[in-house]
This record gives sequence, C-alpha cells and structure tokens, in this order.
Amino acid sequence: MKPVGGYLKRLLRVDLGSGMVKAEELPDEVLEKYVGGTGIGARYLYNEVPPGVEWNDPKNRLIFFSGPLGATRISGTGTFSVVTKGPMTNGAGSSQANGLFGAYLKSAGIDGFLIQGAAPHWVYLFIHDGKAEIRDARHLQGKGTFETEEVLRKELNLGFRGSVQCIGPAGENLVRFAMISGDGGHVVAHNGMGAVMGSKRLKAIVVARGKAEIPIKDKVAVERLTRELHEDAKTKGSKRIYEFGTGGGFSAAALGGWLPVKNYTTDIFPEHGKFDGQYLRTHFKMKHNPCWACQLRHCKLCKVTEGPYSGLEGEEPEYEGLATWGPVIGNTDPGAAVMLNQFNDQMGMDLNEAGWTIGWVMECYEKGVFSKKDLDGLDMTWGNVEAAREILQRIAHRQGIGELLAEGVKRASEKIGGEAANWAIYSHTGAAPRSHDHRGRWCEMLDTCVSNTGTIEATRGGVFPERLGYPPVFDKFSPWEVAAINAKENGWLQFVDCLGICAFCCPNRELTVQATKAVTGWDLNLKSATHIGRRIVNLLRVFNLRHGLKPELEKPSFRYSETPKDGPVKGRPIQPYFDFMVRTYRELMGWDPEMGRPLPQTLKSVGLEELIEKF
Repeated sequence: MKPVGGYLKRLLRVDLGSGMVKAEELPDEVLEKYVGGTGIGARYLYNEVPPGVEWNDPKNRLIFFSGPLGATRISGTGTFSVVTKGPMTNGAGSSQANGLFGAYLKSAGIDGFLIQGAAPHWVYLFIHDGKAEIRDARHLQGKGTFETEEVLRKELNLGFRGSVQCIGPAGENLVRFAMISGDGGHVVAHNGMGAVMGSKRLKAIVVARGKAEIPIKDKVAVERLTRELHEDAKTKGSKRIYEFGTGGGFSAAALGGWLPVKNYTTDIFPEHGKFDGQYLRTHFKMKHNPCWACQLRHCKLCKVTEGPYSGLEGEEPEYEGLATWGPVIGNTDPGAAVMLNQFNDQMGMDLNEAGWTIGWVMECYEKGVFSKKDLDGLDMTWGNVEAAREILQRIAHRQGIGELLAEGVKRASEKIGGEAANWAIYSHTGAAPRSHDHRGRWCEMLDTCVSNTGTIEATRGGVFPERLGYPPVFDKFSPWEVAAINAKENGWLQFVDCLGICAFCCPNRELTVQATKAVTGWDLNLKSATHIGRRIVNLLRVFNLRHGLKPELEKPSFRYSETPKDGPVKGRPIQPYFDFMVRTYRELMGWDPEMGRPLPQTLKSVGLEELIEKF
C-alpha cells in the first residue's frame, strides 16, 4: 500500500455479545473514498446493517471514528463522529462531538471502532494502547453522565489523560432521544445515539491517551495552515463565536425572526439581551474549558452571579441550550437556563427534542388538554423551570407522564391526538428540529426535513454559497433560491464531518482543503472535497430508502411551518411553497423529484455505481 498521512489505518471491532475484540486494517482505497468520521461510518453502516435490522437490534452497529486531521495541532481536532441507525427516524444517524475523545483515540493507536451485539449485563469499554477491554459496569447503573465520568476517571486513575463518553439514565431506559455525553458535556445528541448505546447495555467508553504518532505528509505546511486557519476563524468566519460563543448570536436570532418562543406561539422575546453571549460573558463568571488544541476556546464553564440560581456552576450553554431552556419554554432567567442545561445533560438527553417536548406540554397545559393530574401533579405553566426539571427527571426514568414523553414530541402528540397534535414541532420523518424558529430560516427547515441523518445536513449556521464560488444569498425567503442553494451546498459539511475537526475552527473552505492535503498527501481541491461529501450524502440516502424511508414524510408538521402571527417575519408563509421546494431540491440533487431516489447517473457520478441495482 502507498503511504498516507493522518491515519493509523486501524479499526477495532467489538462484539459485546460474544466478548470478542479484534483489530482490522483500513485499506487506502476506503480511506480515500470515505475519508473518516461520518464517511467511514456510513460505509460500514450501509454494508453491515441490512434492511429489517431495527435500531435496538443487537445487529445494529454503533460506529465511532475520528478523521485524518484528528490529534494534530490544528485547532479543534479532538472531534469525532458517531454513525448508527437511530430510533427517532428509523434511519441513519450521524452526529459529532468535540472535546478530547477523538484525539485520544488516535493517540491510543486507532482511527475508530465499531460496536455490535449486546452485552448480557451493563459493561463499559476501556480502550488503551491499541486494544480494548470489556469491563463490568453494573456499579455505574443509574448514574448520571457527569458522575459516571468522575467515577471512571478515578477508578482507572486517568485524570484528564482519559476521555469518557457515556450515557445517563435516559440512555439506560431507552428514551428515544437519549444522547451520549463526554468530556464534561460535549454531546453526541441527534437521532437517539444514547438509546442505541443503551440497547447494547454499554454504559460508557473510556479511552486513555497514548503515545501513538500520527504520520503527517508536510509538517511545515501543517504548521503554517494551523496558524492561518485559526487567524481566519478568529477574525472572520467564527469571530462572534471566538468573542461570545454560540450564544453571541442570540439577540440576532430574536431580531431576525428565528428565535423560537413558547413553542412557536409567538416570535417576541423582549428579554433576549440577557441571554445573549455578550451579556453572559460580562456578567457571569467564566472559565476556559477548551477542546483538543483549540485556540478559539469558545467552550466555557460558568458560575451564575444573579437571580435565584446565583452561585450555581455548570457549562455555559450553547445557543441551542439557551434557546431551549429560555424562550422555548417561556423562561426569562438565564441562570435557570444554566441549571436546566446542566441537569438535562446529566440525565443524558438531546436538549432540542426535550425542549420541544416540554414546550408542547406547556402549551397543552395552558389550553386544558393536560391537567395537573395528567402531569403527575406538576404545574407546567410557561416558565416554571422547577416543574421542567422534574418532568425531565420523569422522562429520563420513564416514570408517569415521562413514559409517553420519552418517545419524543411527534409520537407523544400523535398519541394524544386532536387539536394538540397540530401544536407539536417536528419533521414527519420523526425528529424535532434544532432550537431555531425555522419559519425565519427557510434553508434550515428544508434541510431538516430532507436530511438523511435526523438533523441538518447542508446548512450549519446558514448557507454560504460564496464559499463555494457561487453568488451569495439574495432572498432567503425565495422558494427557488432556498432549494437551489441547499442543493449546491450539500456535501461540504459531510466532508468536514469526515475530518475530525470542529466546524467552528475551519470556516475557510480553501484552507481546510489545503490542511487536509498537507496532512494526507492527497491531491485534493475544493471541488473534489465536496464531491466526496456528495458521495456520503447519496450513500446515506440509499441506506434510508432501503430501510423504509417514505419520501412523502419529508415535510414539516403543521405548527413547525405555520405562518408567524407576530414578530420580524409576521405573515410570511412557507407552507404553500414547501412541496415545490422539496421537488426542486431533489431534482437539483440528481434524485427523482417525486420519490427522492438518486438516479442511476447520479450514483455513477459519485462513485456509487454498485448501488444502482440495490434498491
């Protein structure tokens, strides 16, 4: 094999049912075609999880991978991807987390690992020195994510030379939107990754930092590009994040009409200024909590300094946490948002789905659909944060009303039925969106509904066609332009999710491609990199269609797409145009506009001609 930089070319396969652990070599052709992270995960998922295997079947795979940039000195290269078949959409799930875990995997001598089977009792996986051990975890059962991390770090005497990814009570109890958490709150959240991990009775994965050296083709170029990427992110593409975190866009969301308020019943939130990152970072006490090699340092630990939760310490919530535990549920105290964010992470749930579920419950309570008796005696009025905390506890343990809500807002609302079913916010494919009001951000509503992974796929933080050499967005409410730009953009973010780098650290696409080229030695350019991403998008699409995706379900729920009644985008409807947008998007992706199936020539063009006869 010809040498290639950025890889150890080693995958660990773990069968929890038999107790087998073995190493496999990663061929160069697989690396070049699928790169790492989401790409390699998608390739193994497609090859090894045939139609008929459900998300909680031991035959389902749970695949963790870093990428070629992982564990380098490039900023934010502790990122990793998890790929599986998820319970929210019953299709492919792909989600990323930052922190240390991805870099420690590489230093431990592997690029990634694949988990199959289900253990006979609760276990954890300990990875070190290029191998893995399956160990008893029954003493960890019932513990929250932060507590589990602390116990395992002490038990293995690792301190911060170890990284832990684990599930909380929600994952143990197979809450559909359970997530995986590690490194103090970096989460793999979308499409129920924690539920899949729980179905395998795998409580945690620990990786000890090792001494494996990552080969790099052009070290001089990588050193230069490390500086250039950081300077560009700090001063241009991620400038606001560098200064004020993702919460630095909170007030912009309120003024732009895409801040979600009280389950979309209004678009007005006068208290937005106190939730904005600029306010939080100048009023709460902050401490750096950086990821691997990260110079952006947007992650912080914070101490609340005002309001009823003064003195509380926890992670500074990201924008989505602030929106979820603030305006979505009608809470106007940012300190309470910190409390709920911390508690939800401890329970181990995707905060987006949890927030939309609680927001729906609060609206149902206000309108008389749910009584206090129905809700186990909880007073679920808007902004009652202690009641919200208590209902999160019930959901995580599937107790009382939590048994219904643990299925997520789509399934819960359909079971209640009647007018209440129209108030729930979700895509008909099964999952709720991220915590934005997409009625003011059409590109993300379209992306959420047609995505192959249960969350946005092409539009993280908006769309930026000028970075691919296309004209910038002219009208973000043009049905044609939204569909066309989403189709043009799709592929780039999937490529980034293969690399093992935080997207905030690499907004400059040309520099990102140059860095990948310098590490691996491949002959890459922006066009060929995006082409790789398109291959992964189409592979995931075929997987979903084979597993029962019904293209007619790629649409928003009624409330999700209801015309806003007030606020900055009052009276601007999307429902009349949505079918046109979906058809146009599919056609421009090279898919059948009615059925959403990739056409034979499309599969051939992205190097997937072997799939033409498979579905």
